[in-house]
Amino acid sequence: MKKIFLLAVLASGLAFGQAKKVVSSDVHWWGYKVAKSQASSHDGTITVKSGNIIMKGSEIAGGSFVLDMNSINATDVSGEMQGKLNGHLKNGDFFEVEKFPTAAFKITSVKKNNDKTYNRIVNGDLTVKGKTNPVSFPANVTVKDGTVTLTSDKFSFDRQKFDVAYKSSMKDVFVKDEIEMTVKVSAK
Repeated sequence: MKKIFLLAVLASGLAFGQAKKVVSSDVHWWGYKVAKSQASSHDGTITVKSGNIIMKGSEIAGGSFVLDMNSINATDVSGEMQGKLNGHLKNGDFFEVEKFPTAAFKITSVKKNNDKTYNRIVNGDLTVKGKTNPVSFPANVTVKDGTVTLTSDKFSFDRQKFDVAYKSSMKDVFVKDEIEMTVKVSAK
């Protein structure tokens, strides 16, 4: 009976894939004013709070990541300016982190890509401020010594679809709707 149970457990693992826990991450974001230039932008980081990548053989079959919105940090400024910008991003003007402390991305599929640098297209559902929309991006996926690493190309999403809107009157027209990001996660 024990052998049958063990076989059933092994077979279900092969059918559904193996979950690997995220052990490191690097998420970078860029936001721009309407006149998109380096001088009219801000950029920074955000921390992956938790996550996993589901592997079926040597291919990604799924996964999910939780972003800690309280960790959003502008890295292009420092001191008092950095504190003000971080507070501004966290308050009701943009991400409302007191009400929505996390965001999430769930991988729905990963397809092969004919690009030598970014060998996969990752499709998934991004949830920010309680709103979920599909997001896709090219990524390089490698598997080495039991560790899977997913490194995205720079991609963008429309912040307005997630109700990430500058709440002050007329101010939203000065901020571009697209937020750009790069994501790198490793799971083991």
